[in-house]
Amino acid sequence: MAPGQTHVPVMLDEVLATLDPRPGAVYLDGTFGGGGYSRAILERADCTIWAIDRDPAAIARGAVLASAFPGRLHLIEGQFGQLLDLLAAHGVTELDGVVLDLGVSSFQIDDAARGFSFRMDGPLDMRMSGSGLSAADLVATLSADELADMLFKFGEERQSRRIARAIVAARAQQPITTTAELARIIRAVLPPDRSGIDPATRSFQALRIGVNEELVEIERALKQATRILRPAGRLVVVSFHSLEDRIVKHFMNDAAGQTPGPSRHDPRGLLPTAEARFSLLTRKALRPGPAEIAGNPRSRSARLRALRRLDAEEVAA
Repeated sequence: MAPGQTHVPVMLDEVLATLDPRPGAVYLDGTFGGGGYSRAILERADCTIWAIDRDPAAIARGAVLASAFPGRLHLIEGQFGQLLDLLAAHGVTELDGVVLDLGVSSFQIDDAARGFSFRMDGPLDMRMSGSGLSAADLVATLSADELADMLFKFGEERQSRRIARAIVAARAQQPITTTAELARIIRAVLPPDRSGIDPATRSFQALRIGVNEELVEIERALKQATRILRPAGRLVVVSFHSLEDRIVKHFMNDAAGQTPGPSRHDPRGLLPTAEARFSLLTRKALRPGPAEIAGNPRSRSARLRALRRLDAEEVAA
């Protein structure tokens, strides 16, 4: 991140109001990033936070914040889809709350060397952890059909096949190794969007999701987070695009028993329904207010959803 820039946690007021931090409680910030949520939670209540991030740079930055809250902030490098094992290794088996921000950290977006953004030229990387296959590797090795499927599935890009053919043709001339090169290839075959959104936006999103297996990680994290919550524990999730939000919405509705039942003609309707062990704290997704969007345009697509684990009496009622 360039000098003078700071990380701005999205929908911070709504996250704090929904999580409702309490003294003595134990929370997980599963996407530590710039530490915005962790700092605010620690300042709000005399509690303990365990924070996970797969980016070694985020963990290194967090050391300063941890020193400001001695014994209260504990940092773990790893993927939030493995939160049960990561926490168990430190003797943590129950939590009072979990917060997840599914967006890409500003530190990653604004660092050209990380290769997440087409707005700055840099290596075509996009790896949150810095290890494994990069975006350049996928662009170089996937077939046209595989690339098209990825762009359509993870970017909801309707022109995925046209873009994939252009990428394959371009890489036959020379390797595609930078964000600027890839963006130019995409812009050359797509007309400007009337909304003003850059034609490369959806393709870059798709590659980032593919490189980091983000949707699989989200599904794993949601399941594990609900397993580790104590009664009355809360799960708060902020998502930034429809693919993420759809996963979160369906998962929370299922957990709260809000999924529509099968048709009366469907034999599955004869099966006993599972007891709901959670209640929705957000019937509809919360959105950032106009003032936040004006001050932080990156927040405009944010959606917040949350649920609460029922205690034994509530489940039996």
